Amino acid sequence: MLKFLLRSFQITQVLLLCLIVNACAQNIVPINDKVQQHIFEYKQLLYLEDTTGKLTFNQVKSLALAGGFKINTEPTPVTKHFGSAYWYRLKIGKTPGTKNSWILEFFDQTIDSITVYSPGTQGNYLVTSLGSQHPFGARFYQHKNLTLNLNPNTDNDGVYYVRIKSNHSVNIIIVLRSVSRFISYALDEYFFFGVFYGMILVFGLYNFMMFIAMRQIQYLYYIAYNISIGLYEMCADGIAYQYMWPNAPFWNQYAYGIALFAASIFAVLFTQKLLNLKKNAPRLNKLIRWVILGRCLFFAACLFINNCWFNYKIVEFIPLSLAFYAGCYTLLTGYKPARFFVIGYSFLLIGFIIKSCIALNIWWLPVTEFDYYSLSGCFIMEMLFISFAIGDKVRILKKEKDDAQHSIMMQMKQNEELKDVLNKRLEEQVQERTKELVEKSGMIAEQNEELRSVNELLQQQAEEISRMNILLEKDNIILHNDIEKVTHDRVMSAEVDFEEFSRIYPDRETCFKFLSDLKWANGYACRKCNNTHYGSGHLPYSRRCSKCGYEESVIAYTILQNTRIPINKAFYMIFLMYSTKGKISSHKLSEILSIRQSTCWAYSSRIKKVMETRKKEIKDAGNKGWSKLVIDNSAN
Repeated sequence: MLKFLLRSFQITQVLLLCLIVNACAQNIVPINDKVQQHIFEYKQLLYLEDTTGKLTFNQVKSLALAGGFKINTEPTPVTKHFGSAYWYRLKIGKTPGTKNSWILEFFDQTIDSITVYSPGTQGNYLVTSLGSQHPFGARFYQHKNLTLNLNPNTDNDGVYYVRIKSNHSVNIIIVLRSVSRFISYALDEYFFFGVFYGMILVFGLYNFMMFIAMRQIQYLYYIAYNISIGLYEMCADGIAYQYMWPNAPFWNQYAYGIALFAASIFAVLFTQKLLNLKKNAPRLNKLIRWVILGRCLFFAACLFINNCWFNYKIVEFIPLSLAFYAGCYTLLTGYKPARFFVIGYSFLLIGFIIKSCIALNIWWLPVTEFDYYSLSGCFIMEMLFISFAIGDKVRILKKEKDDAQHSIMMQMKQNEELKDVLNKRLEEQVQERTKELVEKSGMIAEQNEELRSVNELLQQQAEEISRMNILLEKDNIILHNDIEKVTHDRVMSAEVDFEEFSRIYPDRETCFKFLSDLKWANGYACRKCNNTHYGSGHLPYSRRCSKCGYEESVIAYTILQNTRIPINKAFYMIFLMYSTKGKISSHKLSEILSIRQSTCWAYSSRIKKVMETRKKEIKDAGNKGWSKLVIDNSAN
């Protein structure tokens, strides 16, 4: 009895062990020519998280045999910790007689590093390195997706190990495809890429033409937004890596973040202008400015502090939601161009939610091509409806312009009618006034005749007055000349003081004019070239030769040259020396002119010397003899 119980217990243990092993066993994906592609999911993938990132392949194989791998419970696995390396184990069953070549394809093109350990012959493993950190030209297939050819020489079931390491969260979408299906799919995919980016280009050109026609900055914002969206999609699809920087993999770490930042900024700037938030929603307009500032600060932090922060794409939900709310708000306030804007942003919001759910691993379905490219399709719908919104705004503006023109035309019509009424009234008033003028014209003619007679009399009187004025003017001229002569003779007398002398020569300008008339009384001749033509120089009353350019000042070659005392006082000193025949002392001159005695002595000595040399000339010159002392050809 005891043996029977012991035997039953052993059988139960074996059954339980079989059930556990069966429950934890990894599903094998067979190769079947009738199924051209298969996406690995759930129990078809086992995973191991290497938190240190330093486990070797042999260590990982040992852990796999010891049950260290866990069964995947998600339709699409997602790496959650950037510092960890994730190992995935999958089994591919061979079907004898397959006619196709098969590949493993990794759908997420942004994975930094993929190392595939594929089974070879005699239990060996072949190592293949893939990922966006390698030059694009190193790929076997020049395709945006990462691909690996399966070894056709293995007839048994193959166990593959895949090590994935990336600085950002990535989707582990591994697809088993036949090469023929891959080629067909790739051609279709690139065709739709051409359509997608072609539409972005068309929308951009359309808005550029609108900008040329309308000269509104909102079109430039929308063009920049479209270009940014196109660049972001090219980064996410791997197209940018393939065609724009194939030999610079480091750009894969920055480009998508820069493009997403630009798209976010230009999207809200375009929203401001399209919805006219400054007028329709001032508070939202101010809030958008703060959001732009915050997004710029976060971008700077991602760029200069930690590049891994670019992975937090969920922050784009803030400007996107704000733009969507602004559209709904302005639509409710009656701004009609916002209707297509709201529809377009609804599509964009749906696509963003789908991509966010996939990124956060809360998408309950396996990720397919449709889900993966859902945001691209939503971008197309958004651009289409935004173009409708722009056209709607232009149409509404045109309608408002037409209404304004119609209103102006109606106003002009009313003005014309009013003008006709006023003209009619004016004509009636003119006729009445003309009748009154005709009646009064006879009276005016009589008065004109009387005025003509009076004017003739006045003209005769005016002629008489004119003759009298001419006689009076002649008398005034004679009297004025007599007064000037008397004044000049009075001034030239020996008893005249400096105050009276200054009446004839009151300032420097008058003295210079006197010197000019005296110096060039017989005409001008250049002292250098004897040219007789001149022009005005830089100094007052100086003359510049028109031929050689020599400029001669009015005091050059006179007794006043190099004299530092005021010129009218120098004149008076010459006059006093002449009047007193050089007998006045330097002390007396200093007292009269308020100049130092030494200066008066030096200058009076110079005058005496000139008087001595010109004794014959000034002997009978009278009161004008002092002026003959001014010109001194010996002066330097």
